[in-house]
Amino acid sequence: MVLPARYHPGMSHPLDDAVRDLIASTDPDAAAILDRERERQEHTIELIASENHASPAVMHAAGTCFTNKYAEGYPGRRYYGGCAHMDEIETLARERAKKLFNCEYANVQPHSGAQANMAVFMALLEHGDTFASLLLQDGGHLSHGMKLNFSGTYFNPVHYPLHYNEDHPRHEQIDYDAVEKVCMEHKPKLLLCGYSAYSRQIDFAKFREIADKCGALLMADIAHIAGLVAAGEHPSPFPHCHVVTTTTHKSLRGPRGGLIMTNDEEIFKKTNRTLFPGTQGGPLMHIVFAKAVAFGEALKPEFKTYQKQVVRNADALATALTEHGYRICSGATENHVMLVDLTARNPELTGRDAETWLEAAGIICNKNGIPNDERKPMITSGIRLGSPATTTRGFGTEEMKTVASFIDRVLDAGLKGEAAREAETQAVRAEVKALCESFPMPGATPAGV
Repeated sequence: MVLPARYHPGMSHPLDDAVRDLIASTDPDAAAILDRERERQEHTIELIASENHASPAVMHAAGTCFTNKYAEGYPGRRYYGGCAHMDEIETLARERAKKLFNCEYANVQPHSGAQANMAVFMALLEHGDTFASLLLQDGGHLSHGMKLNFSGTYFNPVHYPLHYNEDHPRHEQIDYDAVEKVCMEHKPKLLLCGYSAYSRQIDFAKFREIADKCGALLMADIAHIAGLVAAGEHPSPFPHCHVVTTTTHKSLRGPRGGLIMTNDEEIFKKTNRTLFPGTQGGPLMHIVFAKAVAFGEALKPEFKTYQKQVVRNADALATALTEHGYRICSGATENHVMLVDLTARNPELTGRDAETWLEAAGIICNKNGIPNDERKPMITSGIRLGSPATTTRGFGTEEMKTVASFIDRVLDAGLKGEAAREAETQAVRAEVKALCESFPMPGATPAGV
């Protein structure tokens, strides 16, 4: 069989090429789709804050023989035979997670962050119980009470606000006094913090004070900031929070999956039961294996260096965009993410247009509502940007300033009409491709070296 030619050697790890060739030898159609996606990832600038580039070791750990094994249950108590090595790897992943986040208990089986949240809700709340969270449009998450999600369907969410007054020194930041007021009025059983589009640090100690005052348990969903927390670049939710959930694939740079952590043995036992058999069957042991590898990477000194640069790069991008006339919601970023108010640059700009125009130029982001956005969720007045993936590729602050310039060039041309946009898009696309080839994927050797 003649295999399809590789599109561009030297941009990824040699093992990626070997796996691709193996697939191509049996399924050229699937391999062709893989080639196109690899080319897209390797030659575009990934600014989606919830995405990253996992290491070759993590990616290929997810493709090992552990995918062949059923392992319902937990270490030492399985419902299938042949699980000795499943117990070993799950225990290794647990111990590494506990060390990484300085907690007593960890469940590494959740298939996703939303599944982790569901297990916690089912463990700590009864149907119809009240919990408090931030509104989705202010930076929350759909599993924090969105009406079509399980959290908003089976439970009763009440929401606390940001500071909406533009003259307030903490404009578009958490209004902790209002959090307390909402909680004292509604007496939720669970107070939830941790967000998907919030660029400031979270005061977990303050949230715990409020939770204790109103009689609630405190939960943190640190899906976005987990890598920063692990590296000491953001305050830890422990010992303040009763239970913590996260994904493993964002700033933590692991495989796609979830994690539940606590210092409370009873909460650990309850969430174990509501995860399995409550909401999941057999764990994805190949992903648990990859989580163990990712946690091992995150325990190394290089990971702390990486996360420091993630924060620097986010700040550099936010500062540069501000200089181009855009507004960063809340005024700045203290982590890896920023919400960009496009209307400050031009009232006609929309998140939908920006996402489409930038993707054509090789810059990947997502449209996102801003606080008090008057536009619909599929249009929006903003875009959400993040620095984890570009930092993984080796971008520094100067490259992030260049990226800000790319963004402004494309959006400015888009406002001038189709002809101007197409011309500038082509020019920026060529520059983006050249920049990406200077910063290949993790583990790759640049072509010609």
